[in-house]
Amino acid sequence: MAVRLKTHTKIMLAVAILTGTGAAVWQLGVKDLVLGVPVDSSVPPVATLPELSANQVAAVKATVGGCTDKPEVRFYHWAWNAQMGLMLATGGPQSTKDSLMCQNGVNLKLIREDNVDTMQSLMLSFAEQLKAGEDNPDEGAHFVAIMGDGSASFLKGLNDNMKKLGPDYMAIVVGSAGYSRGEDKFMGPPAWKSNPQAARGGLVAGYLRDGDWNIALKWLGDNQIPNNPNEQVYDPEALNWVNATDYIDAAQKYVSGFCVDLKNKKTGAREKKCVDGVVTWTPGDVTVAKEKGGLVSIVSTNEYRSQMPNVIIGHKKWMAAHRDIVEGMLRATFTAGDQIKASDDALRQAAAISSVVYNEQTPEYWYKYFTIQHEKDKQGLEVELGGSAVNNLADNLSMFGMTDGSANTFAATYNVFAGVVRSQYPDMLPTWYPVNEILDTSYVGNLAKANAPQTVADLPTFEATDSVEQVVSRRAWDITFRSGSADFTPEATEDLTTLLDDLVIAGGTLVEVHGHTDNQGSVDKNLQLSEDRAFAVKKWLETQAPVNFPSGRVKVFAHGSTEPLEPNGTPEGRAANRRVEIVIGTAN
Repeated sequence: MAVRLKTHTKIMLAVAILTGTGAAVWQLGVKDLVLGVPVDSSVPPVATLPELSANQVAAVKATVGGCTDKPEVRFYHWAWNAQMGLMLATGGPQSTKDSLMCQNGVNLKLIREDNVDTMQSLMLSFAEQLKAGEDNPDEGAHFVAIMGDGSASFLKGLNDNMKKLGPDYMAIVVGSAGYSRGEDKFMGPPAWKSNPQAARGGLVAGYLRDGDWNIALKWLGDNQIPNNPNEQVYDPEALNWVNATDYIDAAQKYVSGFCVDLKNKKTGAREKKCVDGVVTWTPGDVTVAKEKGGLVSIVSTNEYRSQMPNVIIGHKKWMAAHRDIVEGMLRATFTAGDQIKASDDALRQAAAISSVVYNEQTPEYWYKYFTIQHEKDKQGLEVELGGSAVNNLADNLSMFGMTDGSANTFAATYNVFAGVVRSQYPDMLPTWYPVNEILDTSYVGNLAKANAPQTVADLPTFEATDSVEQVVSRRAWDITFRSGSADFTPEATEDLTTLLDDLVIAGGTLVEVHGHTDNQGSVDKNLQLSEDRAFAVKKWLETQAPVNFPSGRVKVFAHGSTEPLEPNGTPEGRAANRRVEIVIGTAN
C-alpha cells in the first residue's frame, strides 16, 4: 500500500478482538512452510509528471455532498492507491453532484482510518445499533476496507464478537476495489535475490505480523528457509527479526545502521547484529533508496500479485436489507475502475481526490506511485518503488472464481495466510471462519447478471518463449506418484492443492516444473518418467484453473536421475530423489 500514518498504518498486524480487549495476531501465511517453532527459532532523479492543477485540488476541496437526500453510508479505509476507483467514483470526501456514487443513489462518506482495532470497534458499534432497532445507524462503520491476506485474522476477531448479537450479525466480504501490485515488498542485499539461501542469518527490520512481513514469510516458505519468530535470540540458520514501531521506523532502522546484541541460538554467545533487510511499503522503500540504498526488492506484490487485494467488508444483515445501496456502491466503484484503466486523465483526477480524502501527500505523489517506478538508489542500484491497481467488475468475477476456469484467488489468499498465522503463533489463531461464511459474491453476481462486464480482467500474459531469468523461489514438493508411473497417488491431492494455492497467489510469475527420479532402472526410462511426471503436474494445474495457468506460464523440465539430492544407496535417499521441484520467477 501507499502512505499510511506513522502509527498503525496499513496495519496488517492483528489486533483481533478475540476477547474484547484485543489480542495481537495477524496474517502470516502458507501451509507447510519451514518456519521454526515459535519461541525458538545518489538521490533518485525527479520524475517528469503531467501537471496536476492546483485548481483541480481546490475544486475537490470545495465540493459538498451531492445527494444528501439519500441515507449516509460511511466507509472507513486506509490511504491506499488500490482505492483509486473508490475515490474517483465518490468525487471527494462525500459523494459529489454528478459523481458515479450519486448516479447510483449512494451518499457515500469516505473516512480515513489507519487503526485496525478502531475499524473493528466501529463495525461492532454499528452492529449494536442495528440490533437495537435502528435501520441505518448514524454511528459506526457501514463498510471498511483492508488487505485480503489479513482478512482471516481480522474477521475472526471481529465476528467472534459480532455473532454474540445473533447469527445474522456477521462482517463479510462483498467485493474488491483494487490490489497492491509492487509497493509492498521485502528488501534485502542483492546477494539474497540471486541466492535466497544467503538470507539465512540475516536480520530484518519490520512491523511484525504486518502484510509486508507476510511477503517475507511466504518467500521463506517457498525457498525452504526457516523463520525465527523469537526476537530475543539469533539463529544463524534462519531469517531473524527486529520489531519496528511502524513501516517508517523499519526503514529508518536500516538507514541508521541499527544494531542489537542477541544470544546466538547455537553457540550461546552474545553477538552484535545489525539490520541488513527491511519489509516495508511506499514511502518506506523510497526512504531506504534515497537515504542509504544498497537494498533491492527481493520479492513484492508485483510477483505475489494476488496476495493483497483491497477487500470491502460490510454487515451481512444491513446489506441484505439494502442491496440497492451495496450494489450501487460496487457498480460505481467498478465503473470508475474501468475509467482509470482507460484514461490517464481519470487517474490524475483520482489522485487529486486521494490527496484531499487522505489529507496527506500531493496529487503528484499518488499519481506517480500508482505505477511501479524504476529509480536509482543512493548507491546506484536500480530499485522498484510503488505499484497498485484498480479493479473493475471483470476483475472481481475473476478474483472470486466466478469466471469459467478461474481460481478463487481471494479464497487462496485468505486460507494460505491464515495458515501462516497458525504455523507461527498457533495459540493466537487456532481456527478461522471458512470462506463460505465470510464471503458473499451475490452482489457482484447480480451486477454481472444485470450488465455483463464490457471490459476484461487484468490478467498476466505469458509467451511460449518466456523463461525464468530471475528466480523468486525454488522448492521441492513431495508429490507422490504410483510406482513407475506418472499417475498421482490419492495422497498427492493435498499437496497439489497447496501448490495450486501458492502459485495462484504468485500469479505474476513463470512456473518451471522439474521432474527428478532415483537411479533405479535405465537412464532413458528414468528420463522419460521424470518428464511424464512433470507434465502430469503441469496438466493438473492447467486443468484446475486454466485462467490462472494460461499457455506459456508453466514449463516442464526432465532431469531423470542426474541431479540427486541424497545418495541413492539407501531407501531414504532414493525417496528424497524422487521429487518434483517447482521454480518460480520472472523473465527479467
